[in-house]
Amino acid sequence: MKIYILTLGAGLLVGIIYSLLNVRSPAPPLIALLGLLGMLIGEQIIPVGKQLIAGTVFSTACTRTETINHIFGQLPGRQTADKKSSIEEKDS
Repeated sequence: MKIYILTLGAGLLVGIIYSLLNVRSPAPPLIALLGLLGMLIGEQIIPVGKQLIAGTVFSTACTRTETINHIFGQLPGRQTADKKSSIEEKDS
């Protein structure tokens, strides 16, 4: 259990460094999945933090920085729903 917590912590640190360098995280090997999660979250700490310091609500800060899309990627069925809504907007 300790190794997983250390891996998550290391991943958070790497993600923050990647964010400062404007580098996207690579896909790590299977043993480092928690590190990947930490890196993905860590990459978003700086942009979301800047929004929070500016007085933005957390959920709005996540939306503005596209944090959810970056962490979870394109979810199944979401692309179809996005296309339908954009088609409906064009028809209006």
